[in-house]
Amino acid sequence: MVSLARLFRGIRQVGVKEWWHQMQYIGDVKAGTLVGKDQFGNRYFENLNAEQELPGRHRWIDFAQHDLNATQVPAEWHSWLSHIRKDPPTEDKLMQNLSPPWKAPWVENLTGTRGAYRSYNTVKPKIEAWEPKVSARGQSS
Repeated sequence: MVSLARLFRGIRQVGVKEWWHQMQYIGDVKAGTLVGKDQFGNRYFENLNAEQELPGRHRWIDFAQHDLNATQVPAEWHSWLSHIRKDPPTEDKLMQNLSPPWKAPWVENLTGTRGAYRSYNTVKPKIEAWEPKVSARGQSS
C-alpha cells in the first residue's frame, strides 16, 4: 500500500491530471523531465534524482496508444531506454548524423492485426478437400 505522503508528493509533482493518467496506465507516479517524442507520439522521460527512483528505472516511456506494444518503440529510443546509449536521440549528434534522409520511418509489428502481412501464394496446395462428383442419372426407357 502506498503511503499518504508518497501519494500527495506524486500529485504535487506531476499534477492531478497526469497523476491520474499514470496511475491508470503504469500503476505508479513518476516525475521526470521530458526528453523527447518519437513519430508515434510516445513521450520519453528521465529522472536523475537518485532517491526517488530505483537504479536502472529512471528512464521510461509514456505510450501514445495504450495497448503497450513494445514494437512501437523505434530502435534509437530503445537503445536509450536500455542504457546502450548515454544521450537520447534528440541530443546525440552521432545518431542524428547516421540517420540518412532516405531512411524509411519505423513501422511497428502488425502481426495479429488487420494490417498484418499476408503473402500471395501461387503454389497448388498439397492437400485438396474432397468434392463428391455427382453424375446425372440416365433416363430409363
